[in-house]
Amino acid sequence: MRITRCAAALAVFGLALAGCSSEAGNQAADSAKNTAAVNTATKFDEGTTMAKLSEAGKVTIGTKFDQPGFGLLNPQKVPEGFDVEIAKIIAGQLGIKPENITWTETVSANRESFIQDGKVDFVVATYTINDERKKLVDFAGPYYEAGQDIMVAKGNPEGIKGPDDLAGKNVCSVEGSTPAETIRTKYPQAKLTLFDVYSKCADALSNGQVQAVTTDNVILTGLVAGAPDKFELVNNPFTKEPYGIGLKKGDQKFRDFINDVLQKSFDDGAWAEAWDRTAGKITGTEAPEPPTIDRY
Repeated sequence: MRITRCAAALAVFGLALAGCSSEAGNQAADSAKNTAAVNTATKFDEGTTMAKLSEAGKVTIGTKFDQPGFGLLNPQKVPEGFDVEIAKIIAGQLGIKPENITWTETVSANRESFIQDGKVDFVVATYTINDERKKLVDFAGPYYEAGQDIMVAKGNPEGIKGPDDLAGKNVCSVEGSTPAETIRTKYPQAKLTLFDVYSKCADALSNGQVQAVTTDNVILTGLVAGAPDKFELVNNPFTKEPYGIGLKKGDQKFRDFINDVLQKSFDDGAWAEAWDRTAGKITGTEAPEPPTIDRY
């Protein structure tokens, strides 16, 4: 488990733990490897986004920097995780090598604006597909389905077993996220505290400012792995969160291309391999069955 207790703790909580240096070094070395195939014989129709990016030989991708297993900036300042590997697979089929990817930190609240303003070419950032977001951007995928869960202090002193137990509790999530909106609209008796990133929620839980943190289960699993003596997962998912690739609205050809790349990765095992060396290391699970792509 390369990311878990050492790399995650270093990157998310800033802890100086004995023995972490070798683990972080191993993870950084893995991140530097070309883990996605690069198609050197790409050919795209003139004027398409694919042609533009392929001819430029570079791409800017939005991802998160504070989520172990999905999007984590390691001590060497290199992002790593399942989202990162999925992004590399897409870039590779554009003929772009990992070293020619510019990674831009993209938090929940700015994903749509970054896409709309052209600050990124696409976003892979635990990005739940929903109808409200489809009004602003388009999605390829989904490439993974998570579920919203709850993280509590070790030992669960508040006895929280599910979202109904959050009434009257201080609960943390992040601004602009689907989990925050779920709590706001479906569990309004909870007292919602919002930050821009989940690592701040973990700090708030650690110092007693909040009694629970809620977001997708795979994100919380990474945070628990970073501080297993402080946190635990309630392990009672209560939503379905299909993760998609965000891109500019109306770019049908680019969306079709990304969907085709995702489907190919499902079929040839690249998707499962990406899971096993990233999120699978944290969750301790083998790659699940990939979801069905929604070509809406």
